[in-house]
Amino acid sequence: MKRMLLLATVVALGSATPALAQTPAGKPDLAKARTIVNQVCSACHGTDGNSPTPVNPSLAGHPAEYITLQLAHFKSGLRVNAVMQGMTAALSPEDMNSLGAYFSQQKPKGLAAKDAALVTAGQTLFRGGDAASGAPACSGCHSPTGAGIPKNFPRLAGQYADYAYAQLKAFKAGERGADKDGKDVNGRIMTAVAAKLTDAQMKAVAEYLQGLR
Repeated sequence: MKRMLLLATVVALGSATPALAQTPAGKPDLAKARTIVNQVCSACHGTDGNSPTPVNPSLAGHPAEYITLQLAHFKSGLRVNAVMQGMTAALSPEDMNSLGAYFSQQKPKGLAAKDAALVTAGQTLFRGGDAASGAPACSGCHSPTGAGIPKNFPRLAGQYADYAYAQLKAFKAGERGADKDGKDVNGRIMTAVAAKLTDAQMKAVAEYLQGLR
């Protein structure tokens, strides 16, 4: 989990957070963003936002505002990851805004799920949630296609199952989204959602997401 950006896999309800309210409104500098991606981001997330390895998330097609917000969270220390905090240390708000726009315009390549049984169970949870535990349907916040809903919710479709599962476990363990000041609104909600899921359910949802298009 050391070389991750995101997302989180699921990041739930809530309107704009304080960090979002501070996002610069200027026109993104896509040329500069491309330079930063080539020099800093590409090794972990690919030049086109399609990660070359399951340990790091794919960013292609994510809502721009979501990526910008997560970068701001890493830079401020609200979201803790030693690698990403180092990567964002020199980024300005304008740079983060431009990177969000750049990755949002990249085309996800898509992946294929591997376990049919897990996909079936994951699809049920994604679309309908779990009435017994009170876990809500993932599609309510991330859209039925898993494309994410700006400004707050990340793209889940085609995300590596390993990464999605790791993020759900982090939410459940309170390693992500449990900031004491309550600034990570979506993260706190996801902590509550993940608490309602069993380990088997998290694996099933993650597997379903990998093949979702």
